[in-house]
Amino acid sequence: MLRHYVAPYKHYLIGSVLLNVLSVIFNVFSFSMIMPILNMLFSLDDTVYTLIPWNEVQNSQDIVNNLYYYVAEFTGSYGASKTLMFLCLFLCIMTVFKTACYFGSAAVMVPIRTGVVKDMRMEIYNKILSLPIGFFSQEKKGDIIARMSGDVQEIETSITSSLDMLIKNPILIIGYFGVLIFVSWQMTVFTVIFAPVMLWFMGLLGRKLKAQSLEAQALWSDTMSQVEETLGGLRIIKAFLAEKKMASRFNATTEAMRKKNNRVSIRQASAHPVSECLGTMMIAIVLWFGGQLILKDNAPFDAPTFIFFLVMLYSVIQPIKDLSKAAYGIPKGMASMDRINKILSAESGIKELENPKHISSFEREISFSGVDFLYRDGSKKVLDGIDLNIAKGKTIAIVGASGAGKTTLVDLIPRFYDVYDGSIKIDGTDIRDIAINDLRSLMGNVNQDPILFNDTIYNNIAFGVDNATKEQVIEAAKIANAHEFIMEKEEGYDTNIGDRGIKLSGGQRQRISIARAILKNPPILILDEATASLDTESERTVQEALDRLMKNRTTIAIAHRLSTIKNADEIIVMNEGRIVERGTHEDLLAKNGYYKKLNDMQSL
Repeated sequence: MLRHYVAPYKHYLIGSVLLNVLSVIFNVFSFSMIMPILNMLFSLDDTVYTLIPWNEVQNSQDIVNNLYYYVAEFTGSYGASKTLMFLCLFLCIMTVFKTACYFGSAAVMVPIRTGVVKDMRMEIYNKILSLPIGFFSQEKKGDIIARMSGDVQEIETSITSSLDMLIKNPILIIGYFGVLIFVSWQMTVFTVIFAPVMLWFMGLLGRKLKAQSLEAQALWSDTMSQVEETLGGLRIIKAFLAEKKMASRFNATTEAMRKKNNRVSIRQASAHPVSECLGTMMIAIVLWFGGQLILKDNAPFDAPTFIFFLVMLYSVIQPIKDLSKAAYGIPKGMASMDRINKILSAESGIKELENPKHISSFEREISFSGVDFLYRDGSKKVLDGIDLNIAKGKTIAIVGASGAGKTTLVDLIPRFYDVYDGSIKIDGTDIRDIAINDLRSLMGNVNQDPILFNDTIYNNIAFGVDNATKEQVIEAAKIANAHEFIMEKEEGYDTNIGDRGIKLSGGQRQRISIARAILKNPPILILDEATASLDTESERTVQEALDRLMKNRTTIAIAHRLSTIKNADEIIVMNEGRIVERGTHEDLLAKNGYYKKLNDMQSL
């Protein structure tokens, strides 16, 4: 899964590999100076060395022999003091090169970390935009927000931060182990016996950490969901004096998360001390084993070589420790990756054909033929056997009690959902065969709760219309009865309206929504109880704007107040997912049926 995100940055990975290889080489050269320095300081060796031709060198002892030969020659020419100074200077230079490569290998990983996180958030966001509305009726908004924020952040800290370890440490371990084998394969084999035990132990703890991290992230989602519910329902919470109840609920969730995070953090914190303990035990065992070999009369290597071996062994222990930290961090991040993957792997029920039909206009009618619908949870039918024709230019009103299926019916036209059975056609073409962009470009929506964005009035009106001019936006606002109140604002059309238009009144928000629909100029207009939540004065102003918007358009209006749809060409009366009556206002009153009952109830 992570490979997909890292692939675009593979050139950075190549650079990191090269720099880490160089750091190993420089590190080995720098520490190789330890042997002649120790010999010179403590006069450990009085052997006379002769140069072995490099093409005849067979093992590490031959390389050490030649190294001592060059040092002896240099000492004979320039003296021991200058030779020691030269060796120390060479050690410093190699160390500078080594640390520069270490820094470079870490620096080139930064664009990978930041790029992977950005790409991941972008992919989740695009997936959210592509999923049908039905998906979000099954998911909590707070949980989705938690996955996009907390889980992605966890991946950044747990996985992408471990990428450096996963690239650098194997190179360091392989390089240093190669040197150890070259110096003494016997001691290296003895050392390697303990490494699998350490890695197995780390892997065992890592698997438990992933399971606990998955539980902790689920509790984080519950916390975010409760915050989102609280912000959305704060008015009701205060009105019903439920502050203590909500606080108690939130405390229970956060307390459970605290306990789970404690276990995760304690287990993660144990990585360093456990690896430190195992590493020290390894050094102690190797020190004992190597000491036994040196104390023998025919020792396979001298004391400086053994010290060099120990230095290389200590160098390889640190990468193993870092790898163990990655072994702890990666399972924790993979738990978050699993949760993110649930969104990314979600299947959209709204499928578009590979070669859909393209339309640019609406000419004749919208027809429903035997349309049934039920939601994914398999509950009872929301719509049952709907047959309906909506001719171009006509105004069709849909009325009925709450839960009758009115909103679901109109949501099927732009394919927010797909029919369970039957078909919906526009000008004789099944909407499932039409390109979704073409289909939705024919329609404009005005909802009961205006959906506005935290942006300027101008950008909210021009939303979804490319290259709209200021004159067009102003004209749309005038038709929607919005221009006057907009100009009363200090910044006019550049006024920011806040989250969901909170700085505007209900009527003003609705008129901005109508202006947006007017600017789009769609041939088909869908009104979902557009005036239901307004006071009488605002309703009159908004209704005037709607009348202008509906002129010469095909309009499908869901109505709560029957007084607003008396002039509709046809009124569709729904009950429990079925069309029970249809006709004009006068015809339906004359039938003395369900519509008459609804009308009488509103007249009281």
